[in-house]
Amino acid sequence: MKEYKSFDQIDNDLKILKLQQQIDEEQLKLSINDTKNAFSPVSLVAGSLGAIVQKAVVLKAVNKILGIKKVKVKNIDENK
Repeated sequence: MKEYKSFDQIDNDLKILKLQQQIDEEQLKLSINDTKNAFSPVSLVAGSLGAIVQKAVVLKAVNKILGIKKVKVKNIDENK
């Protein structure tokens, strides 16, 4: 436990604690806003589209590297 020798020391520590509390409150507000923004409909749609585009680009690159080509399959009913 800290021992104080004057009221000024106590006042300084109280000011520091109050400022730290304000900082913590602001950080909490920012975290809440970041969470709200992360779950907004626009953000969810953008994230999903980004993931789809990224997978399509990777798939195209892998196919190009491996030389995989699309194969058309004829419908059996067309031969009749």
